[in-house]
Amino acid sequence: MEEQKNMELETSPERSSEHPRRRGIYLLPNLITSAALFAGFYAIVAAIDGNYVHAGAAVFVAMILDGLDGRVARLTSTESAFGKEYDSLSDMVCFGLAPAIVAYQWGVARIAEYGTIWERGGWLATFFFAVAAGLRLARFNSRPSSAGKDYFEGLPSPSAAAIVAAFVWFSSEWREPGLVGLIAAFLVTICAGALMVSRFPYYSFKKINVGERVPFAYFLVVPLVFILIALKPPVVLFVLFSLYALSAPAWWSVRRLRRRRA
Repeated sequence: MEEQKNMELETSPERSSEHPRRRGIYLLPNLITSAALFAGFYAIVAAIDGNYVHAGAAVFVAMILDGLDGRVARLTSTESAFGKEYDSLSDMVCFGLAPAIVAYQWGVARIAEYGTIWERGGWLATFFFAVAAGLRLARFNSRPSSAGKDYFEGLPSPSAAAIVAAFVWFSSEWREPGLVGLIAAFLVTICAGALMVSRFPYYSFKKINVGERVPFAYFLVVPLVFILIALKPPVVLFVLFSLYALSAPAWWSVRRLRRRRA
């Protein structure tokens, strides 16, 4: 009777409806993940060499590739447990270590000229960002698969990395940012890290269906955004991702004010 009961549990609809991730290693999605990892590694090397324009651009390349590997895996039915873990490790390098080292290489060497306290503050700011990215990824991976996918809890690590990378990218055009510019860079780094480990809900954009009808105005807005990005990539990208980062705290503040008035 016990064996029969176990067989019934194994063949029940509830059990059969669950599709565990495969244990195999698939070439295409993991190859894209490796390309993203290379972009993150290149961002670190470029920052060490003092080429902050290439370093900032490499973080955005990693972000694009990171968005492709999961979609390719789902479209080709090649999702696996190995790919999930590999993607998470790649994210830690691309969106945790790489932006932190880029900001460190760009700012700490300059801010050290203003005193040891400023140097240590910059060092701690960049380290805090790396730790926040690791905590953000660990929290995301530990959530059950049945959790809601319409919103992210905390700022996604690629968006936080984009803010830091874009700021350093356009700030590298300054010949001498001065103490104010350096403090601003590290404040941006700290705020991006804090938003990653926050509990603000961020819209995931996973409900957008490319096959459904949209208003004609969208075809005017989207090309305009791409034109602006092409004209001044770091400035436009920094503004766009900063608005996304501030959207959740702003909406939380509006809801709280409404509750007080009610």
